[in-house]
Amino acid sequence: MHLAIIVGYGDWTTQNLVGWKEHLHRHAIQPMQQFAYTKGKNSTDSAFIIDAMDLLYAGNVDGFCLVSSDSDFTRLATRMREAGKVVYGLGERKTPEPFIAACDKFIFFEVLQRASDAATPVQVAGMPDLKGLVTHAIKETSRDSGWASLSAVGSFIVSAQ
Repeated sequence: MHLAIIVGYGDWTTQNLVGWKEHLHRHAIQPMQQFAYTKGKNSTDSAFIIDAMDLLYAGNVDGFCLVSSDSDFTRLATRMREAGKVVYGLGERKTPEPFIAACDKFIFFEVLQRASDAATPVQVAGMPDLKGLVTHAIKETSRDSGWASLSAVGSFIVSAQ
């Protein structure tokens, strides 16, 4: 059985994350509480990296999707790829090049926004219809159970381009 677990890490007691509550519920994202013990330190990043490495060493995942624009996760993405895992990154256009390069595929949030949601739609020349591409890849790689592994879908997409 294949499943995707979506977890959002942060100090959910702070005011700057209050607006995320609605999004967490709407998208079934599990909030992972990590208190900021000291201001300016990356306790949330550290907790995320520890949990990701636990998943990596458990050996029962096909790939990872890291949603961040933080270059601190560059080594994590590189290590996951060294272990043979597919790593997708999602982040803002401000994401540093090293993190983008450390992922097998990196998608900018701006590309995923619906034109009606964006004040000024981002036009990217040569960008395929992502929803259609992923849907086709899932259909082509799904097993009798109806499920497709993330690595198979990713490989199919890469080979199709």
